[in-house]
Amino acid sequence: MKKFICNVCGYIYDEAVGIPDRGIAPGTRLEELPSDWVCPLCGAPKSAFREKKEGPMAVVPEPAERTGNGDGDGADELRELSFGELSAICSNLAKGCEKQYLAEEMELFLKLAGYFKSKAAPADTENTGDLLAMVSKDLETEYPHAEAAAGESGDRGAKRALVWSGKVTRMLESLLERFGNEQGAFLEHTKVFVCDICGFIYIGDEAPAICPVCKVPSLKIMEVQRR
Repeated sequence: MKKFICNVCGYIYDEAVGIPDRGIAPGTRLEELPSDWVCPLCGAPKSAFREKKEGPMAVVPEPAERTGNGDGDGADELRELSFGELSAICSNLAKGCEKQYLAEEMELFLKLAGYFKSKAAPADTENTGDLLAMVSKDLETEYPHAEAAAGESGDRGAKRALVWSGKVTRMLESLLERFGNEQGAFLEHTKVFVCDICGFIYIGDEAPAICPVCKVPSLKIMEVQRR
């Protein structure tokens, strides 16, 4: 019997114990669970579970080599941002202002976000393959390098932000994979919720009592209104 851990919320499925109160008998192996089984805590699919191995910690990759002189003059940092990227940045800055009770600044950033969004090319909502590829690349390469750099510099704030955003991004990857396989059918006759603090996405009839990633109460988990 093995143990498997959800890479989004950390829930551990113990094959020897099962989940009797959900009709899963002790001794039920992970591969024997239905294909549509999801994490009972965060709703992540079965593919989000990895075997929990006891032993030495994995080797942390070295920080990525810097391409500039450290003052933001790297080639990628100098490229012109798209309207969509500018809209997302301004939207995030508006959220930061909201948390600091800077109402006027928040409204200004929201106006900028709306302006840039109106200039952005329409997104192809039917084809999520490119988005999934970018999300997977971030998880495979960008996050490990960022985590190594944060550890090297002892930046505890950055490490916490990376833990939260990494879990949220893994959930997003799982949802994109499921969307591609089922063509969005799993979103019918249900609701979509997003944590206003960390961005965790939950699919279900009701928001969880607490966010499985950042632990805020359900009043901070907002329902996404359908258009």
